[in-house]
Amino acid sequence: MPTSETAVFGGGCFWCMEAVFKMLKGVSSVLPGYAGGKTVNPTYDEVSTGRTDHTECVKIEFSLTEIKYTELLTVFFGSHDPTTLNKQGNDVGTQYRSAIFYTTQEQKETALDFIKEINNSNKEGRLIVTEVVPLDTFYVAENYHKDYYERNKDAQYCKIIINPKLEKVAKKYSELLKTNNN
Repeated sequence: MPTSETAVFGGGCFWCMEAVFKMLKGVSSVLPGYAGGKTVNPTYDEVSTGRTDHTECVKIEFSLTEIKYTELLTVFFGSHDPTTLNKQGNDVGTQYRSAIFYTTQEQKETALDFIKEINNSNKEGRLIVTEVVPLDTFYVAENYHKDYYERNKDAQYCKIIINPKLEKVAKKYSELLKTNNN
């Protein structure tokens, strides 16, 4: 029985998503990249045009004994707006869509059930527009995107956009965070 698994999520800017998921216990690796499109070996400049059909996403390697896929989904849905089509804050375009690229049939079923539960419990609110599709190919983003937040904490984007998101996740999901020993 496997002890680790891969999850791939798109929820807007991959710099934000990478920083969020790196905070979680049981997560051993988070890579920014592109998935869901038609262009082979896309570049950031190509994806940014919105014409490749790729979305900015993160590939997460995690330990099944330390964190559940449903916990990753909880953080995923709680750290971006899954009700806006092709938009996250000021980022607009298909490259910023909310997407789950499942790597197993169980992930697909779990994600669809999770979305159904959210939609059923929120009769007054907007429905989830997150797409749930199989992962075909994940293309790792250029090196300058990796560990962007750690290398650029003083950048305005990090201060204005990423820091508040990390604070929100830390407050809401404190039981899922890595400790200083991890």
